[in-house]
Amino acid sequence: MTRGFFAKNPSTLWFLLILSGFTLAITLLSEGLGIGVIPTAFVKVLGKTLCLALVALAMDLIWGYTGILSLGHMAFFALGGYMIGMWLMYARTEEIVVQALAGSPLPATPQEIAQGVTSQIFGVVGTSDLPLIWSFAHTAWLQIPMIVVVPGLLALVFGWLAFRARVNGVYLSILTQAMTLALALYLFQNDSGLRGNNGLSGLQNMPGLGHVSQAVISIWFFLGSALLLGLGYLLLAWITGGKFGSALRAIRDDEQRLRFMGYPVEGYKLFVFTLTAVIAAIGGALYYPQAGIINPAELAPIASIYLAVWVAIGGRGRLYGAVIGAFIVTLLSSWFTGGMAPSIPLGFYTINWVDWWTVLLGLSFVLVTLFAPKGIGGLFDKIPRRRRPTGPGTEGGE
Repeated sequence: MTRGFFAKNPSTLWFLLILSGFTLAITLLSEGLGIGVIPTAFVKVLGKTLCLALVALAMDLIWGYTGILSLGHMAFFALGGYMIGMWLMYARTEEIVVQALAGSPLPATPQEIAQGVTSQIFGVVGTSDLPLIWSFAHTAWLQIPMIVVVPGLLALVFGWLAFRARVNGVYLSILTQAMTLALALYLFQNDSGLRGNNGLSGLQNMPGLGHVSQAVISIWFFLGSALLLGLGYLLLAWITGGKFGSALRAIRDDEQRLRFMGYPVEGYKLFVFTLTAVIAAIGGALYYPQAGIINPAELAPIASIYLAVWVAIGGRGRLYGAVIGAFIVTLLSSWFTGGMAPSIPLGFYTINWVDWWTVLLGLSFVLVTLFAPKGIGGLFDKIPRRRRPTGPGTEGGE
């Protein structure tokens, strides 16, 4: 990254500066490392929002820049959460079992500890055997790479099959949604190896950090989420600002013409689909330890539809638009559905925002689509700026 890159992409520099200032302010005001003005619960909300902004960036790259409306990327987000959750739950349960067996007359054997962990985790689904997919869960350096490997392989195989068959448009969107639904239905089964409908819980309890307060852990995750969002933004700005980004826009605007010019269109699409799936999975791996629990409901197709709504409202084809959309919609959702928004009595009817939030969100999506197709991010186009090249090789070029 050179000075020339930031000169051609000033919004990237502004984004990083704003993110740094925001992160520093929240840290200094937090209960964990600051003066205690912002409660831990809200720090967790902000940390989770940063993770959702990261997956929104991934969605913007594949939809806003490449023109592929994927309705399955929240499946990769959830898979990343499951991969980290397996290690967190196993390691934390192992600590509990070891403490419980410490008072035994004879020292517990590794087999007894492993059996105790398995019984604690899977007793709820009526089994005492460790599923094969948990083979690496006992070791962090083996399990953590699965955050990238498992979603990445699924995206690679799915994308290769779909793009090789040249499935495009609405048919590809339906196919990605079907993949998400099939995966969710499979995980709802008790014999899936991931505790079925119970999911994985207690993920907020970090192994070996029982002496550290949740206030401190929450700010650590907040800082990690901010760091990854910044790195993700920088990576995608670099990708979209060069020749590769120009090829992606060409695929979006006229795929057939680019193919006739000899470009490996399917290769470009497969790379972007896999890359964005991995980014989404990393976001999920940071999100669910802050949420504390993950279950198959997180893979519901509606979650991926919400993701598309965030990007559309924020401004498709603008990386900062995706982040703006994710922040605004997520924080408003927390406010309306968390009971913080006051009800409006009309005499004959009382508007409870918990019930009407989805209607308001859907209406906002329709209005933005009809009257502001560039989204909230498009408002920045009205800001006077120095004239600079806006061709397909520069940020924001069409």
